[in-house]
Amino acid sequence: MRGLVFAALAAVAAASDVLELGKDTFRSTVDSSDLLLAEFFAPWCGHCKALAPHYEEAATALKESNIKLAKIDCTQEADLCAELGVNGYPTLKVFRNGKEADYAGTREAPGIISYMKKQALPAVSDVTSSNHDEFSKTDKVVIIAYLDSTDTEHKETFTKFANTHRDSYVFGLTHDSSLAGASGAKIVLHKSFDEGRNDFPSSSFTEDSLLEFVKTYDTPLLDEISPDNFAKYAESGLPLAYVFVERTDESREALVKSLEPLAREVKGKVNLVWIDALKFGDHAKSLNLEDAKWPAFAIQDVQEATKFPLDQSLTVDPENVGAFVRKYLKGEIEPSIKSEAVPATQDESVYVLVTSEFEKVALDDSKDVFLEIYAPWCGHCKRLKPIWEQLADQFSEHKDKFLVAKLDGTANDIPPTAGGKIAGFPTIRFKPAGSKEWIEYEGDRSIEDLISFAESKSANQVKSKGDLPTFEAEGSGDEASDDEEEAAHDEL
Repeated sequence: MRGLVFAALAAVAAASDVLELGKDTFRSTVDSSDLLLAEFFAPWCGHCKALAPHYEEAATALKESNIKLAKIDCTQEADLCAELGVNGYPTLKVFRNGKEADYAGTREAPGIISYMKKQALPAVSDVTSSNHDEFSKTDKVVIIAYLDSTDTEHKETFTKFANTHRDSYVFGLTHDSSLAGASGAKIVLHKSFDEGRNDFPSSSFTEDSLLEFVKTYDTPLLDEISPDNFAKYAESGLPLAYVFVERTDESREALVKSLEPLAREVKGKVNLVWIDALKFGDHAKSLNLEDAKWPAFAIQDVQEATKFPLDQSLTVDPENVGAFVRKYLKGEIEPSIKSEAVPATQDESVYVLVTSEFEKVALDDSKDVFLEIYAPWCGHCKRLKPIWEQLADQFSEHKDKFLVAKLDGTANDIPPTAGGKIAGFPTIRFKPAGSKEWIEYEGDRSIEDLISFAESKSANQVKSKGDLPTFEAEGSGDEASDDEEEAAHDEL
């Protein structure tokens, strides 16, 4: 029996449509391939393990289109990976006859398939009466220009636009204007959702007006948002209105359907989306929805870094959400700012900073400020804590000119004046006296390196005490467990 099991597993492995490449086969394979997607991975990498089944599914689906998918084990091919500039896992690269480009699609099978099929097409495909209907269904969004053969100006504009956005959409061009239907539109956005198509409202267009048109209609009326499509929504420049609801909630579909008329009403002004409240509960907290009570609703202006949560005592329904969104669009709702209370006393060696006094304290022109933005659950932050306290002790004689501070990034909103959005915890930044600009600290987190950096950047030219006692850092040295703990906090 055991032998049969191993034989079955071996057969499955042998059936993989993903090519395994090494230093002896990599260059000859990519050089001879019209189009190939390569994954550079490490067997121990959790993100690589999560990608594996999607990558296999995509490889099988793309095989009939003669698009190859390959993988390279960087623990076995370290020199090759270093030569190609791979410094994280997984790294995905697209190769055309040996020429490489970064992969910019999602890491799920449908996204990989869609992205690579776009790469296989010319920037603009020729469309005729015989292939029009089939071509218009090639992808979720297909943009076709219906132009007279003498209209060289619009053809050039459309071609330039297609070349710029070919990674995101499929483009076609036909000189048979009758294929556009009764509307006679010059540009039609065909899509596999909502109303099925949108016609460009004018007979003349520019690249800018095309972009505005496409961004307005290229997403479903009320879609689910996740890490795979968040960037697309964020880049639209429109505020995001989230309906936080549990995926398994039996009333979810009915709730989403009931909000579609509102989504249609505010289309082009606000993007309504729904989001898995259980998986992204931390994101709800970041929008100042404090109670784990679902459904819930909040608006986020990504560009302005502002948030507007709906009172959680109100029911999430078309009436309450509609009234809230309309007031927001009229500018009648103030943004919500989350801040801990200002400490009654500052007894710690490290100054405890909160958002409500950020401008007053952190932007004080008379002081150099060395700031740690942390999360209480973060293992790396726990290990830094005694070092950060020792750093504060080293400069304690200069508190009037040099401030070592910390801010809980989970209990306080990060102000725009704090140097922009943070990518993770801990984030360490330095602001010299007399400046409003923050310098990102990317060095080693040893006390010696932190002191050296602080002294070199201090506009007030302060010096540390210089006596450095030895100590045991708090927390375990188990990096893997810390990383797993941090990974449990899902974010968009």
